Amino acid sequence: KTRSLLSVFEEDAGTLTEYTNQLLQAMQRVYGAQNEMCLATQQLSKQLLAYEKQHFALGKGDEEVISTLHYFSKVVDELNILHSELAKQLADTMVLPIIQFREKDLTEVSTLKDLFGLASNEHDVSMAKYSRLPKRKENEKLKAEVAKEVANARRKQHLSSLQYYCALNALQYRKRVAMMEPMLGYTRGQINFFKKGAEMFSKRMDSFLSSVSDMVQSIQGELDAEAEKMRVSQQDLIALNESVYTPDSDVTSPAINRNLIQKAGYLNLRNKTGLVTTTWERLYFFTQGGNLMCQPRGAVAGGLIQDLDNCSVMAVDCEDRRYCFQITTPTGKAGITLQAESKKEYEEWICAINNISRQIYLTDNPEAAAIKLNQTALQAVTPITSLGKKHEVHHPSQTIKNMENDKIIPSESGDIQDSTQLIAPGTPIQFDIVLPAMEFLDQNRGSRRANPFGESEDSSKDEEEDSLLQQMFVVRFLGSMAVQSDGTCEVIYEAMRQVLAARAIHNIFRMTESHLMVTSKNLRLIDPQTQVTRTSFELTTVTQFAAHQENRRLIGFVVHLTEALGEESMSAYVFESNTEGEKICYAISLGKEIIEAQKDPEALAQLMKSVPLTNDGKFMLLNDLSEEDGTVHEGGEESEA
Repeated sequence: KTRSLLSVFEEDAGTLTEYTNQLLQAMQRVYGAQNEMCLATQQLSKQLLAYEKQHFALGKGDEEVISTLHYFSKVVDELNILHSELAKQLADTMVLPIIQFREKDLTEVSTLKDLFGLASNEHDVSMAKYSRLPKRKENEKLKAEVAKEVANARRKQHLSSLQYYCALNALQYRKRVAMMEPMLGYTRGQINFFKKGAEMFSKRMDSFLSSVSDMVQSIQGELDAEAEKMRVSQQDLIALNESVYTPDSDVTSPAINRNLIQKAGYLNLRNKTGLVTTTWERLYFFTQGGNLMCQPRGAVAGGLIQDLDNCSVMAVDCEDRRYCFQITTPTGKAGITLQAESKKEYEEWICAINNISRQIYLTDNPEAAAIKLNQTALQAVTPITSLGKKHEVHHPSQTIKNMENDKIIPSESGDIQDSTQLIAPGTPIQFDIVLPAMEFLDQNRGSRRANPFGESEDSSKDEEEDSLLQQMFVVRFLGSMAVQSDGTCEVIYEAMRQVLAARAIHNIFRMTESHLMVTSKNLRLIDPQTQVTRTSFELTTVTQFAAHQENRRLIGFVVHLTEALGEESMSAYVFESNTEGEKICYAISLGKEIIEAQKDPEALAQLMKSVPLTNDGKFMLLNDLSEEDGTVHEGGEESEA
């Protein structure tokens, strides 16, 4: 808004400069045209009338000036036949004031405009230098020097802008004086020079000139008051602490507003310039309804950059830059990557986009809805956006598909328990699956290497050939923790909440990608690069599994294990999948059905008839179900069977 308003003032100043030059030319013609005084005064009269037709961008308040100039135009026409040599008087009372106005006031505005442009360029250069500071192993001395340089550039830009704005504001008053003061001198010179003017000018004319003088003095008084006000503002600016201009000065405890439903400010936008090269451009961004808009410098209005409805926002590591975040489309496609200049701006932008993506701006009371979502807004700094857990209504996610009548039968679950009964307070969380050294040696003993073509070892082949079910999913491990109960799905929801909250609090964004192989015997996490099995769980030890109620890509399960000393323990594992978590739950449920059916050959045969098989008749086909969220039937990220 400030730059748009500034462009209006600059347009007005340019129009005034053009008009002043034309008016000065007309007055100089009066001064020099002794033999053509009649024609010169006629041109002056026309030029006075042209003021009304200039269409000043800031023409409000010029009605008195216009009416006064109209009256002066009539006077000039009446005095047309009486004008003669007025060289000295016209030079002193008519031409000189307008020259001073042009050389002093208009030139001052032009000079301050150039200084403001230089200060803005210096600020942009310093901000670009500050934005390139690495976030790890920072040189504190260098950071302090760059931050001080940014603060000095901002102070200089702010001071030069205030001086420039003050000059533009003062110009609106001075132009009124500059338009009327020369005409006062011209008219009075005519009265004093021509004795015959006494017959033409009456007391009414004297009264009019007196009122014009009073009006000029009144405008001058307003200008003095405005100048004093701006002087006080500049003094207050100089007295401010340097921390006001220092970026990220309150990084330890910034005052973050997480209830925003609209946001505006400067951000750095990443643009790809090649296969591996990128550039960053500092632009002004603002939200409008459910859209993210961008307005380049000098543009009249902003343009649409991203539709934020149902989008997700997450913090990302990007080219060793701080405070970067990425907006992802509802289809999961990576969108734009932006960088904020401070932690406060970084988190407020993430919270605002997260609030807007939930379309709370369409509610009757958006502010109240944003406050209600304040608890989940903190968790928006993780790659998962739907982190809330609904304690009021229980929706069982663990389902079993009856292969005969295609009905979904929800598994039984107990009443919702208190979170402390599900997971002990202070339970440590593991954020990565580390392959034990002995297990790694066992898998690679005897100088055997991982097959680069993705084929497993002979033992694995035998195991896979004996399995009636094989389904592979691309997942990312989020975390695991010990639990105290496995009687309800609520323990999985609580584990999801604690794992994601811990990632948000500790700024842990990296996730390990694996292939989750679901068979009729076990669950195996396989390294996609080396095909080494990171960990394996017998399907019989998986006692509970469920998908998140809101974020359908979240999946978790509880494993019941027996320790070396005979003690039993339960752990919850949380993953993010490339497909819906319900599909993984269905595959696990089907695997458990096969285990039960294997005890009864007739039941197993009946189950095998109800499930489509591959061409060789060995494995179940699960991808005949409706594929969503970017999965494909063939050649996709997930194995068919």
